[in-house]
This record gives sequence, C-alpha cells and structure tokens, in this order.
Amino acid sequence: MVKLKSSHILLRALIPEDLDFLELVENDEHFWYLSDTLQPFSRSVLKEYLQNAHRDIYEVKQMRLVIALHNKQPIGFIDLYDFDPKNKRAGLGILILEDYQAKGYGTEALELMIDYTFDVLDLHQIFASIIENNSNSIRLFKSFGFEEIGLKKDWRFNAGKFQSEYLLQKIKHVH
Repeated sequence: MVKLKSSHILLRALIPEDLDFLELVENDEHFWYLSDTLQPFSRSVLKEYLQNAHRDIYEVKQMRLVIALHNKQPIGFIDLYDFDPKNKRAGLGILILEDYQAKGYGTEALELMIDYTFDVLDLHQIFASIIENNSNSIRLFKSFGFEEIGLKKDWRFNAGKFQSEYLLQKIKHVH
C-alpha cells in the first residue's frame, strides 16, 4: 500500500490556506531560476492557481504536493511535471526551504513520491533536471538509483552566466 506519509512528513494536496506559503516561495527571486520565472506572481493569480490545483494530473499533466511536517507546517513542494501517460513517464522536482534542508525531509519526500509514481500512477520512468552545481540534489536523487544520462550544456541563464544542467533518470525495475 502506498502512503504519502512518513515518520516526519506528509505529502498533501494544496489547500486555500497555503496561499501565504505559495506566495512566499513563488515570489522568492532565489527560486526563480528553477522554473524560469522572470517576475513575481500577484496574489490573485496564485489564488486562482490554488482554486485549480485539484485538477487531475491526466488533465493538466502536472501535480504539486506540499511537503509538510506532521504539525501541518509546510516546508516545501514536490512536483510532477511533463506527465506523459502514453509513454509512462514524468519529471520530478523538489524544493525545500533552506531552514529545513539537510534534515532528511527531502529524502523522505522523494521516497514517498517515487513509490507513488511507480505504484499508483504506474509510471515506467521518472526524470529530473538539476543544475550542475546543486551537488546536494544530485546526490539525493542518485541515492535513490537515478542515473545521470546527460548534460545539457549552458542550459540555463542565471545571475549573468550560463549553467549546465544534468538530466537524471530512474526506470522502474519489475522483479
């Protein structure tokens, strides 16, 4: 049985009360390079996004879950994107606020989401694109069996310079 809850965190759907947290994360310029964002989002646009967050992954081809502590405190997001049901694959991204990094929460969230993608969505593979200097993320994904399958050179332009991005992939192995 797949669960979206571990000993320290839970992955849950977005709710209207997440508006302040969503606004904090989406409008933090330090995170913009992760999603190619170029400007802040208005509160009304984010509110509209929350009102539509319930839409099915098969319809919108993406899904965002909140990573929350058991006391309900949101600490990050974990996203499926470029969902392709025909080819049974999706991209996977994770963002955890700096104060909560290096505490094992990312490991727990990634493990829960990998189980969900393979067991519930029945995907064959998941992939991640990670900036070359984000060694913590690369190490985290590799610890779950993701393999480096390519380097996209000068893929992202951030802070006045180009950065390359690794493409990592995990294929479901059926025993």
